[in-house]
Amino acid sequence: MYPSAMPADTAGAHSTLRIESLPGHPDFRPLASIAGIRVDLRYAGPDNFVGYDLYSPFDCAWLHHEGAARLQAAVEELARRRSDLELIVLDALRPQRVQERLWKKLEGTGLQIYLASPERGSIHSFGMALDITIAQRGGPELDMGTPFDDLTELSHPVREEEFLKSGQLSAEQVANRQLLREVMAFAGWQGISREWWHFDGGDRERIRSQFVRVL
Repeated sequence: MYPSAMPADTAGAHSTLRIESLPGHPDFRPLASIAGIRVDLRYAGPDNFVGYDLYSPFDCAWLHHEGAARLQAAVEELARRRSDLELIVLDALRPQRVQERLWKKLEGTGLQIYLASPERGSIHSFGMALDITIAQRGGPELDMGTPFDDLTELSHPVREEEFLKSGQLSAEQVANRQLLREVMAFAGWQGISREWWHFDGGDRERIRSQFVRVL
């Protein structure tokens, strides 16, 4: 098991950093430095629930160094289990200003349950959350029953058993999700109840109080 106790940052609550100033900051590591992953940031293009690029002109292919270490551990665990598969990072660092745009986009729809309020802060904005899936190495993504950013209950891990019984999810789809959860949990990532693709890289309150938030 990947160690759960890792050195805490000393940034303190309310420390912020504009993404324009992020390259070279010692707390953050580029995704390109993590071997064995594929990167396809969905908010850097139209393949997301808003249907357009939210990240340009900013480079959002980063994680906090602690999250990067956990991702590397997940890569190694998946390779140990299934050398024919690889992880695809769909979202990593998400600046606060983008979180605010997403929150506003879902205002009045009843779908804000899928987002952390900008006031409290998304764990993505600290570089300590991942949206991620599994694919055949160099090939297509595994079938998870829904695409990324499918904001319906079919995406909810807590309802998988029910949907499996009703035939809305197949045994293969649930097994693929379970493999993703097991690999990520091994490396210290925690899934959430509503999105099979989302994982937090540690205690949320610790992250919000001790890590730098990227604006």
